Amino acid sequence: MTAPFPTHRQEDWRYADLDALKPVWDQVGEPVTLTVAAGETLEQTWLPTSDDVQLRRVRLALGEGARARIFALNAAPVYGRVELEVSLAEGSDFALFGANIGTGLSTNEFVTTVKHVGPAATSRQTIRSVLNGKATGSYLGKVEVARGAQQTDGEQSVKAMLLDRGATANCKPELEIYADDVKCAHGASVGELDAMQLFYAESRGLDPASARALLLEGFVMGLWDGASEPDAICEAARAALRRVV
Repeated sequence: MTAPFPTHRQEDWRYADLDALKPVWDQVGEPVTLTVAAGETLEQTWLPTSDDVQLRRVRLALGEGARARIFALNAAPVYGRVELEVSLAEGSDFALFGANIGTGLSTNEFVTTVKHVGPAATSRQTIRSVLNGKATGSYLGKVEVARGAQQTDGEQSVKAMLLDRGATANCKPELEIYADDVKCAHGASVGELDAMQLFYAESRGLDPASARALLLEGFVMGLWDGASEPDAICEAARAALRRVV
């Protein structure tokens, strides 16, 4: 049975491109469930596909002392959505490294809920967006800390680079904390390429497009430093960046 079609009144769908989503909604299934057993490790790399509309919906459960690393590139040409719900047991460790790269009229977004259920768990979310034209890039991320999840360590870092005045970056980090011995933080910034850095790069012989590409690679590519096999996502990210410079 198909779920009811979402509306912009729902917080998780506030910035979504519902017009693009509607024709494929009947094909959207329930989230995929992944479980990482106690003490085990999971690493996945999520690459864009060739489809105009791309949705990835995942529920991820980490057992005691489990570790998970997700590296995700969201660069759909029309609408891309990465939807992730994570639950963390005692001593588990989760990290998400994601990039929205959009051009034209595209809409790309990360929507996450990270639930610290057990104590002494760690979560890190690092999201970067590069947007030109009238593209929209969004991050809606909620960190929930349960009453018994003492010594939680949660962090959200979100930065966006706007290459045109028509581009839009939306950021909504959210903390819901019911424990008193925790360390949780979030930071968000939106900016544009530094004119002095561009001038320096061009003064060293780079043409304007190459100079922009170099600076944007520096902004995005560090996300993949911790991946065990980064070649595929690095290549896909460079290709996506070439389309926006």
